[in-house]
Amino acid sequence: MSSKEIYPIPKISAPASRALVAAGLHTLNDIAGLTQKQFMQLHGMGKHGLRIVKEAMDLAGLQFKDSSNQ
Repeated sequence: MSSKEIYPIPKISAPASRALVAAGLHTLNDIAGLTQKQFMQLHGMGKHGLRIVKEAMDLAGLQFKDSSNQ
């Protein structure tokens, strides 16, 4: 898959969706710029939303930024 391809965020809960929009995260590509810890610190984000997003990122060939690279 091309790294220039834009991947939409899958359907998740309304609070989690609002948290992503408020943080300026509109695509899986945007989310891939965060560590998993940063993602989980977003208000309204929980384990279920994390699971859905991680599955979609895996399918797109994306992953969270490595926290050791901060």
